[in-house]
Amino acid sequence: MKTELREAAVITVAVAVAGALLGLLWVWLAPNVPLVGDLVDEQWVVYFKDTEGEQAIGVDGTFTLLALACGAVSAVAVFLWRRRGGVPLVVALAVGGFLGSLLAWRLGVWLGPDSDVIAHARSAGKGVTFPAPLKLGAKGALLAWPLAASLVHLGLTALFGPRDPDPYEPYGPVPEDGYGAPLA
Repeated sequence: MKTELREAAVITVAVAVAGALLGLLWVWLAPNVPLVGDLVDEQWVVYFKDTEGEQAIGVDGTFTLLALACGAVSAVAVFLWRRRGGVPLVVALAVGGFLGSLLAWRLGVWLGPDSDVIAHARSAGKGVTFPAPLKLGAKGALLAWPLAASLVHLGLTALFGPRDPDPYEPYGPVPEDGYGAPLA
């Protein structure tokens, strides 16, 4: 049990640190939400350039799809490393995936476009398009990595994991009568 807990701690930390890669990919691949600034009555206001644009949803979707891929990859890596399941491994994948998602979200917001949109609009100028800060509107996307990791690891363990021994195997085949029914 001590070995399993040690391995689970290593898996939790490794998967959580991999969240930095997810954050970098999110910043790189997420679509930009175009904003435009305007000066109204000597006050800066910021509007969406395209009010019916789907870029904001694309930001959430990009994060979710990348998190699902990271969950699948981390589950395959852990399965290939251990070749069997266990409660500590699955919990480590889930906790590490959630912490990795949190790290990716905060890193993406930090590395993405400036979060002070009024200052960004002032520096860009009146009527000039600039990108909105990265924002994760669907907070449920943070659960994509742990769910994908748990489900993929469960599936791999069910398909390719070691089997429990058959409890009736040591007794040999069950004798049958001439019609295929077992003898009592």
